[in-house]
Amino acid sequence: MKKRFTEEQIIGILREGEQPGQRPEVCRKHGITETTYYRWKRKYQGISVDKVKELKQLRGENGRLKRVVSDQVLAIQALKELLEKKAWT
Repeated sequence: MKKRFTEEQIIGILREGEQPGQRPEVCRKHGITETTYYRWKRKYQGISVDKVKELKQLRGENGRLKRVVSDQVLAIQALKELLEKKAWT
């Protein structure tokens, strides 16, 4: 599922809505509901764009490391199976 807004855009929208009385106008301008605005506010409150970029980078690195570990586990299992077959012969 493709997101309509990036995390950086969401933070920008939240900053626009911080001004008193601007929240309804910001929601209309970006085509979001106030419920969505408050859900984003709860999720991204106090996070800067730099922190979001860092978090994305860390998530990517974490995913890469998980793939490396899973590849190693598969290789170990294959070697164990090979050793078991050689032990029987």
